Amino acid sequence: MLGSSAEDYLKNIYKLLLEREHVTPSLLAERLRVSPAAVTKMLRRLQELKLVNYVRSQELSLTPSGEKVALEVIRHHRLLEVYLMQALGYTWDEVDREAERLEHHISEEFEDRIDALLGHPTHDPHGDPIPTRDGKIAPMANGTLAQLLPGQAATIRRVSDGDPEMLRYLGRMGLYPNTPVRMVELEPFGGPLRVEVAGVDLAIGRELAGNVFVTVTEEDPS
Repeated sequence: MLGSSAEDYLKNIYKLLLEREHVTPSLLAERLRVSPAAVTKMLRRLQELKLVNYVRSQELSLTPSGEKVALEVIRHHRLLEVYLMQALGYTWDEVDREAERLEHHISEEFEDRIDALLGHPTHDPHGDPIPTRDGKIAPMANGTLAQLLPGQAATIRRVSDGDPEMLRYLGRMGLYPNTPVRMVELEPFGGPLRVEVAGVDLAIGRELAGNVFVTVTEEDPS
């Protein structure tokens, strides 16, 4: 049995590889908030288990076996988030931390039961795709609200889930996955964006808008 720490390493390597072209041990140490020595020790173990490809201080990648483990942990986590929100009344800013505690400890039978109970959801409360039982995962939207041009309409697909306070703020503005939005105006000199959500104009900082991922649904006819 790998243990929760090793699974966390694999999960975070997988996520970093989605975000960046190159992933190094130092970047992984920063993400996990652990020492470089601790990362080196764990990576050597994971390499011996043929779960990662690792050469000291060089780029990291997952082997097919390592990716399979990472996707299984991610599946547990995201199914748990949906379960916590729909069945137990947690809010979307609370589920990530709770699922983090539970993801390593549920059985495959429990996973299958909550999946069936929830009607086989495809995405978690933040819009991230849930891997299938056989390790397939849908592509994620990577264009952001900050990249829209005036007049463009879009649909929110997912939001970054690492900051509960940010999620509470986005929730108060109604910026949930599957919500239609339209870019109204880009204030000059790095100023805020004005977007229309449910008929209401909102001012949103550019950094915050960079954490809201969308797909364009309509171009400005002009």
